[in-house]
Amino acid sequence: MPDFLRGSLPGGPAPTVNWQGFYIGGQGGLGESDMNFTGATQSVAAKLLANTAIEGSGQVSSWPVGSKVSVRGSGWGGFAGYNSQWDDVVIGVELSYMHGKFGGTQTDSMGRIFTDGLGYTDSVTYQNTATMSVSDMGTLRARAGYAVGSFLPYVFGGVALGQADIVRTAHIFGTQVNAGAAPGFQNIPFDLSATEGQYSHLVYGYSGGLGVDMMLTAGLFLRAEWEYVRFTSSIDTSINTVRVGLGYKF
Repeated sequence: MPDFLRGSLPGGPAPTVNWQGFYIGGQGGLGESDMNFTGATQSVAAKLLANTAIEGSGQVSSWPVGSKVSVRGSGWGGFAGYNSQWDDVVIGVELSYMHGKFGGTQTDSMGRIFTDGLGYTDSVTYQNTATMSVSDMGTLRARAGYAVGSFLPYVFGGVALGQADIVRTAHIFGTQVNAGAAPGFQNIPFDLSATEGQYSHLVYGYSGGLGVDMMLTAGLFLRAEWEYVRFTSSIDTSINTVRVGLGYKF
């Protein structure tokens, strides 16, 4: 009997792949880190100038030193999760991990001249250097997808944790001039600096993104994905990564 009389029409839709179950895989990708270094060393400068006429009159620590910077990086890692499937709808939970080099460094400076409460004319330069270096990041996410033949497009969102080195340096220097002051105190140079470092520091935030899995053969699938991660710390940082991976569903 011809196939179409048995209910199989030539050129009909491909059967939906079974995505139900546990899976594991490896991945690699490229990313861009966007950091806002504006005011990153404010607390360091405030401690450095505490109870001084320069800070009291000029509010040096609050000067808008620093700006936004974007730096590209790369990394590799893995993922593991579990899918539940109802017809074409797939819901799951996944843990994704990346190790690499994300983040960057910036040095900026600003100078002003003002008169302080003691009658000195202060010529002040405020220089800052800040570094945000993320070596490891992981996300625990919920996924929702819709199976189309061998493809599983999906969206996801969740929480993010990372390990970062955060180093902030404030360098403040200049002169205080008062011709009417006592001899020896008419021209006073100053040069102050301090550094605060947080190494292997835990940062946290959230993530979201989308991707597609493509089943190649019996359990082996290929993945392409974009993920956005936002970390909240003394330096606001977001990381966009584009990844490719290879996984196996048991």
